[in-house]
Amino acid sequence: MDALSAFLPDGVSPLVVGVVVVASAGTAGLTAALGLGGGLVLLAVMSALLPAPAVIPVHGVAQLSSNASRFALHARATAWRPTLWFLGGAILGALAGGRVAVTLPSWVLQSAVGLFVLYSQWGRIPSVRGVEGRTFAVVGVVGTFLTMFFGATGPFVASALSGLKLDRLTYTATHAATMVIQHGLKVVAFGFLGFAFSDWGALIAAIVAATVIGSYVGSHFLKRTSDGRFETGLKWVLTVLGANLLLQAALSAFAG
Repeated sequence: MDALSAFLPDGVSPLVVGVVVVASAGTAGLTAALGLGGGLVLLAVMSALLPAPAVIPVHGVAQLSSNASRFALHARATAWRPTLWFLGGAILGALAGGRVAVTLPSWVLQSAVGLFVLYSQWGRIPSVRGVEGRTFAVVGVVGTFLTMFFGATGPFVASALSGLKLDRLTYTATHAATMVIQHGLKVVAFGFLGFAFSDWGALIAAIVAATVIGSYVGSHFLKRTSDGRFETGLKWVLTVLGANLLLQAALSAFAG
């Protein structure tokens, strides 16, 4: 144990590493099987176990690895038009997020994302056909800006993608591609902002390996799931995540 502790950051025990690595594999599998959901679960685990300043950047690396492996498995099914528009917006969002100090309370951001997610699944959503480029440029700006401070904004992007009525494989590949862009830009931004990723190298290496394994296992469940079951599962996962965000916002507002 002492030998292992020598490779870990101060305040992080081998037991914590074990829990985080297992959670990384499990949540990567969840995301690969249902299209999303794992990021928020992993964020909750990391927030409870890791030092606060490290949560968002380390979570970003985990999500980059998870989504990169998921994308590699389904890259041929990617819808590239919205993805490329998303990239353009994401660059602007990352630049803004790296320069602007967010003054809004976290519960305001949580409420906004939670309401958007719930409305996207249960409200009347205007068709995005014909304007998907501009739509996803805006989604890229907002989603990437928010992820710099909020961590897991996958449901925000997933809500926009769900309006395109993609089949499960195209949806999964396209969502993975946008998340690779988003989290990749976030990791680069945190590096420029001075976060010492090298101090977390051992844990990050273990997380990367775990997410690759989890994504591979989860992808097999995706291929065995019908489009109808996938859409139903996705709807309810988004609903639970949206409601959870509103609950967290209410608790944060009350505590504040």
